[in-house]
Amino acid sequence: MSSRVFWKLLQEAGAPPAALSRICISSCHRVPTCLRSEPRRRLSSSSSSSSSMNVFNRGMKRRQKDWAASLQVQHQYDYLREEVGARVADRVYDIARTFPLALDVGGGKSHIAEHLNTDVVQRLVLTDVSQQILAHRKQTAVSTVSVQADEEFLPFRENSFDLVLSSMTLHWTNDLPGALSQICGVLKPDGVFIGAMVGGETLYELRCSLQLAETEREGGFSPRVSPFTSMSQLGNLLSRAGFSMLTVDVDEVQIHYPGMMELMTDLQGMGESNCAWNRRSMLHRDTMLAAAAVYKEMYGNQDGSVPATFDVIYMIGWKPHESQAKPARRGSATTSFGDLGKVEQPGGNQKP
Repeated sequence: MSSRVFWKLLQEAGAPPAALSRICISSCHRVPTCLRSEPRRRLSSSSSSSSSMNVFNRGMKRRQKDWAASLQVQHQYDYLREEVGARVADRVYDIARTFPLALDVGGGKSHIAEHLNTDVVQRLVLTDVSQQILAHRKQTAVSTVSVQADEEFLPFRENSFDLVLSSMTLHWTNDLPGALSQICGVLKPDGVFIGAMVGGETLYELRCSLQLAETEREGGFSPRVSPFTSMSQLGNLLSRAGFSMLTVDVDEVQIHYPGMMELMTDLQGMGESNCAWNRRSMLHRDTMLAAAAVYKEMYGNQDGSVPATFDVIYMIGWKPHESQAKPARRGSATTSFGDLGKVEQPGGNQKP
């Protein structure tokens, strides 16, 4: 992408003139310091004042992603992100509209953008907390610029984007309500947010196996799998963030592995290892072996493989606008549901 196009994209995304004057277009696509110094939206005060909201070590998550990006065989661990990214892109095509400027929050290697074309998205700003991940982004048909940015602090002005996308990243935010509020803020009125994150009972097989083995071998257990948001909770959070016309659904994706060790290796390669502050730094070898045996005994298949379940929650929300359809006033209905059986059928016959 030329420097002129990059410059124009950042201008339209809300970067102030002082910030644009400091950007090294030829080599550096990091978010300028001045873009971060006075953000227009901050996390809710509860996230900074209450330790209970500070669940994840965001610095560790960035290092995990950096490490995953350094692997020579990194692409073999992208299968889940590629599948979810394709399903998010399908939901973009379901909307009969062309979006001039879109934002992909935590987009990584362009797992959504690789499935899009200029008929639906003309230009895209791709962000991720890991600069190493962005360095490996795929070439796409959509004109794209990458910006290193934390999902918890979006460095863009309000009312900047026609579409915001996110796939497989929001489940690592400490303040999910605040992150959703920021996304709603950067959308233009009548703009749409389409996202996906893991939630519900994701990796319940791994969680139960580790807890049973650790309790038996060490007399107690610590969280080995991060906490997840349920689908019902997410709907409430989207409404609180200011979105309207909500759609939330969940897909259960089950992947089979030779054993628990292979599953944990793949989670590391995805950059999806646990980064909760209250985790233990080390898991003893005999506890790991015991957990692998429990996993196979409780959940194993006849062929010797073991399943891992991912509940992927998809969400669609619109930023309110006066042109959008409004719900009818309560009590304004003129027909009772009890009268539906009396509706005339084709041919003039009435249903008995």
